[in-house]
Amino acid sequence: MGWQDIDLSSTNRLEFDMMEIPSSCVVVICDGKAKIRELPPFGEYRIVTHEGKVKRMRREEGEEF
Repeated sequence: MGWQDIDLSSTNRLEFDMMEIPSSCVVVICDGKAKIRELPPFGEYRIVTHEGKVKRMRREEGEEF
């Protein structure tokens, strides 16, 4: 699953259906935009910012040996 945009309602409220999103995910909000990303079973994400704004999200995956 790649980044998925989350629609803001006409009243600028963040709304999403809990039944439609992954059970383990992260929501990133910046500049009035929201995106959701499913988390992998093993790994880490780093949110890279510049001047107080989200620039990118780095993903590293792994598995138990």
